[in-house]
Amino acid sequence: MNMLRQRWSCDGGYYDVLKIAIPLILATGAYSVQHFIDRMFLTWYSPEAIAASMPASILNFTLMSLFIGTASYVSTFVAQYYGAGQCDYIGRITWQGIYFSLIGMVVMLLFIPFSHSIFELAGHAPEVQELENQYFVILCLGGFFPIVSAAISGLFAGLGRTWTLMWVNFAATGINIILDYAMIFGNFGFPEWGIRGAAVATVISSIVSTFLFLFLMLNRRYRKEFGTWSGRGFNRGLFGRLLNFGFPAGLQFFLDMLGFTLFILLVGRIGKVELAATNIAFNINMLAFMPMTGLGIAISVLVGQNLGNEDPKMAEFSTWSGTHISFFYMLLVAILFVALPGLFLNPFGYEADSADFKPIFDYGVVLLRFIALYCLFDTLNITFASALKGAGDTRFVMKAIVLVSWLVMVIPTYLAVVVFKQHLFVAWGFATSYVVLLGFVFLLRFLRGKWKTMSVIR
Repeated sequence: MNMLRQRWSCDGGYYDVLKIAIPLILATGAYSVQHFIDRMFLTWYSPEAIAASMPASILNFTLMSLFIGTASYVSTFVAQYYGAGQCDYIGRITWQGIYFSLIGMVVMLLFIPFSHSIFELAGHAPEVQELENQYFVILCLGGFFPIVSAAISGLFAGLGRTWTLMWVNFAATGINIILDYAMIFGNFGFPEWGIRGAAVATVISSIVSTFLFLFLMLNRRYRKEFGTWSGRGFNRGLFGRLLNFGFPAGLQFFLDMLGFTLFILLVGRIGKVELAATNIAFNINMLAFMPMTGLGIAISVLVGQNLGNEDPKMAEFSTWSGTHISFFYMLLVAILFVALPGLFLNPFGYEADSADFKPIFDYGVVLLRFIALYCLFDTLNITFASALKGAGDTRFVMKAIVLVSWLVMVIPTYLAVVVFKQHLFVAWGFATSYVVLLGFVFLLRFLRGKWKTMSVIR
């Protein structure tokens, strides 16, 4: 007990980590609740809507992830500049992230003409394909706003001003949930748009968060202390450094998402029920995963600030404190997934046809057991990958994800589903193996300690 108290109160201990992490955990938790409710409403609306929503949304997010991952790497630069006391660079690097977001906007718009062809290639049922196309196109039209939000939020995350992130995300989540209920079902005088309504609600909420972040970034305090207006000019050198370190992080994020996107598209070839169950299971998984990504951001910030202050021992100690917290949370969630699966699955079937939902529920119970197993090892992925990225070791993280995802998950799943016509659970076995193995890869890289000598600002 004395050791626990000491670990709580010491520098880099549980309190120091949670002081930054709790607002981020609540913010990313709000994002997972938003998606949970969004998918729950679509399940109530129709089996085709829920089956179409996950492939379309995850494909859209996969394409954006390259730009979101790069733009959000602003937070690592800000953390290291702040730790080193070089505050005049903070506004400048934030604006480079904003300029990079414009590239992301153009690329997202270029994918719209290929939407039909992409979902035809996936081989899903025709009625599902049409809904996938509608959802995907609307999200691509609003693709700029999540990317630029990621860049500006990196300012607040890197400074450790995480309560700001929380309140902005809470506001956006509340707006999204209300508009979901209004636009999917045609409530409050809105037209009944079904899956299109869910997409429009998502875009509007991301627009709101972008303008809130921009307003807060340009207030007098930030303009004076960090040059958030005077540093608005394009800086070729800083832009190049952002790409040099941030692009591998964005590419890693993209390739990680691509692996799971291909997995979901392949599962869709098994059948509509299997696809719907997988979609619901992954959305429930967000309740475990997304809050801990907030903790991962906090670890990345602490590592960046401590390395900027030339204190790698404190960066390491903070990472282990975050790992302990993450494992405890994941263990609790895993127990709930196994012991009370109906608690998480039944809300999706509340307004759905009971005959349609019964096979989805039965699959979901088993899939939650897979998730319970791999979410324990996902702790290693979240905490140690975040620490490596906070130091600037982004190329290793990228290469590890590419190698492990394709060799352990994507290619084996393709062979199992397309060539050998295996069951859904075989595919999920490969996905679980991927998460477990990748966690140990990041753990070993962290223990080797090469990251302690890295810096993105020197």
